[in-house]
Amino acid sequence: MDWQMRPRRAADLEINDVVDGYVVYQSDRDRLHYLNHTAIVLLEACDGKVSAAELPGLLAAIYRLEDPPRQEVEQCLNTLLHEGLLLRP
Repeated sequence: MDWQMRPRRAADLEINDVVDGYVVYQSDRDRLHYLNHTAIVLLEACDGKVSAAELPGLLAAIYRLEDPPRQEVEQCLNTLLHEGLLLRP
C-alpha cells in the first residue's frame, strides 16, 4: 500500500443508503456495490486531498477505537481501488 497516495472517489457514483449499509451504483461500468458504513466513510473521505495514511486515524476517531485500524483500511482501500470506486491520483 502506498500510504502517501491521495485517492479520490470515481465520478458519477450514485450512493443510496439502505437498511444495513449503502448501495453504490457505478454507471460507467453498470455495476452495483453494497458497502458497509465503514467502507462508505472511507469512500467519502477520499477526495484527492486526504492521504491514505490519514484514514486509519480518521476511523479511530469516528469509532472511538484505541488503535487505528491500519490493516482493515488497507484491505478496504485495495478493494475500493480494484472495483474502480476509488482512483489513484
